[in-house]
Amino acid sequence: MFQAGCAEAFARTWVVRGFSPTTVRGYTSLLTRVLGRFDCPVWEVVAEDVDEMFHALAVAGLAPGTRRQYLQMLRAFHGFVAGRYGAQVRAVFGVPVGDGGLDRFNHVRHAGDDAPVGPPPSRERLQAFFSFVRSQVAVASDYRVMARDYALLRTPYHSAVRVSELVRLDQADVHPNLGPSGKLHVRFGKAANTSGPRPRWAPMLEGLDRILAWYLADVRPLFPATAPLFCDDDGQALRAGAVRDRLARVLDFELVGWDERFTPHALRRACATHQYERGMDLIAVQQLLGHRHIASTMAYVKPSQKFVEDAWRRATDSAVRVLAG
Repeated sequence: MFQAGCAEAFARTWVVRGFSPTTVRGYTSLLTRVLGRFDCPVWEVVAEDVDEMFHALAVAGLAPGTRRQYLQMLRAFHGFVAGRYGAQVRAVFGVPVGDGGLDRFNHVRHAGDDAPVGPPPSRERLQAFFSFVRSQVAVASDYRVMARDYALLRTPYHSAVRVSELVRLDQADVHPNLGPSGKLHVRFGKAANTSGPRPRWAPMLEGLDRILAWYLADVRPLFPATAPLFCDDDGQALRAGAVRDRLARVLDFELVGWDERFTPHALRRACATHQYERGMDLIAVQQLLGHRHIASTMAYVKPSQKFVEDAWRRATDSAVRVLAG
């Protein structure tokens, strides 16, 4: 297929430009997913096709930053085909390379422009969700996978790690003896301004140390003996997309409405918000999230609507106890 040859040539440019093998594999995987969204070659894609792709990605719960990566890759590949193979496309297929469905209405925007601003899942919603997942572990057709998914999905909620950090954790990064409840060594923390990975230690809160101890003792040995903490059937580290797919599948099993669905990133936001509601200092929440600027943390923390009333009630009860002696 002509487009397949164009895609291979596009991938070779990354090698020539000195991109690392890991980056090349990631870009190649992303390009394959992007092109798989269309039933026609890139030079026949129209704006409605791009809009439909974005609608499907949003419904699937992909984060704004991920959707932006899809559009950036589509734009880059279209520009490559137009610049290097435009004449051949016209000669072979008799059509010019159009604009690829890319117009000012689906122009690349910053991930934060349409980032979620509403509250994350409530504590009660996540308690019900994890209870459901735990109940499925014993009856699942594949115990290993469901048990892994249970530990996998609880980790970002009880440690606030990003999905990109979660999938790069090794078994050796779990340190149960550090601090009161153990810590995760996040060796590949998200970088800022191309500064390179920023390692940090993420605490294992609310019983995550016990969950991971069970997982490492009873579940992880059922998978191949490789380094990654969370792996697939071949022992390879799960990819971020696989984590999102696993969560979406579990939510499908739960049979909940769209208003009760959430993404892996929402678990991280929920961790920050729920710990803040419990009384954790905002600076401590910043350290928990691994943010460089407190403004980023403030954008994450979305207390419930009754947060002010609960805080007032706690303060009043405290004052009454003091006066009562």
